[in-house]
Amino acid sequence: MKKNQEERQSRFALPLLFSAATFGILFVSVLVAGITVYILAYFRLLPGGAETLETAYLLLLMAFISVVVGMAISAFVMKLPLKPITRMITQMNRLAAGDFDARLHFGKPLGSHPSFAEAAQSFNKMAEELGNTEMLRADFINNFSHEFKTPIVSIAGFAKLLKHGNLTEQQKQEYIRVIEEESLRLAAMATNVLNLTKVENQRILADVTRYNLSEQIRSCVLLLENKWTRKALNFDLEFGEYDVQANEELLKQVWINLLDNAVKFSPAGGTVNVQIARRRRVVTVSVTNSGHAVPPEEQEKIFNKFYQADKSHATEGNGIGLAIAKQVVLLHKGGISVENGDGTVTFKVTLPVGCED
Repeated sequence: MKKNQEERQSRFALPLLFSAATFGILFVSVLVAGITVYILAYFRLLPGGAETLETAYLLLLMAFISVVVGMAISAFVMKLPLKPITRMITQMNRLAAGDFDARLHFGKPLGSHPSFAEAAQSFNKMAEELGNTEMLRADFINNFSHEFKTPIVSIAGFAKLLKHGNLTEQQKQEYIRVIEEESLRLAAMATNVLNLTKVENQRILADVTRYNLSEQIRSCVLLLENKWTRKALNFDLEFGEYDVQANEELLKQVWINLLDNAVKFSPAGGTVNVQIARRRRVVTVSVTNSGHAVPPEEQEKIFNKFYQADKSHATEGNGIGLAIAKQVVLLHKGGISVENGDGTVTFKVTLPVGCED
């Protein structure tokens, strides 16, 4: 209640400030004019003698009263043109307080003016984007907490079983294997978060070298061999030898994330196809996997950090891999997109052959 009262007082102070400024200007103007007339009348430089002096007094008094009355009226009248500013301040305060449902509407006739319409549109889009970001952040915290908790519980549970003893050698080896896999899973999630933070804060592309892109992608496929062999996937690598000038370590993250994503969403026994093509000074890498199409409304969102197309946790992931890939590609002044085919999904990465500024 007290806060609302303070806000109303601050709102009323704004038109008072404008009115005071107007009063000050008028008062100085009238004062200068009045003093000038008074001096001229006092030294009898104006015709009329004493009557002129009395008239000057009267004019000065009437001018002063008019300025005071004008200020009082303007204090209330000025509230009308300042109403849009007051409305904007109110909505900005709501937004700053975390109310992302705040929207700005000026109404008629101001709302039809191009400048006010553009201001309202920009404000509303900003509020909508902030709301979406907050929703993604909340979802990420929930999802990431779930992803972290699962391996930690598994590690703790199997560690207790090993501590109690009375296990066969086969059971011990199996429990140790699970602990190792879950530990690596935790490390991978933590690494992804650190990599995303690092890439987002990076503005200048450093450590740029020319190297064999084809060989790098083949190496990334081999790194994921355990994952795709468990699902009996077929890898079709249709490309020749291509060089690119880029940051080798950063691009390696792109290919690992895209290939891991393809393996993750391919059905058992499916096919993953990788192609490289060059046109003029641009290299295009396409990673295609068999599987369900990405809905059109999600094709842009899947590159946002924390976003997960699969809300059921049926597949591993935390919505970071594609965000890292996008940031790295943008650093290289390239582009990344997703396309649906006939029972396939294709991620395309375009990179300039030479990435110098």
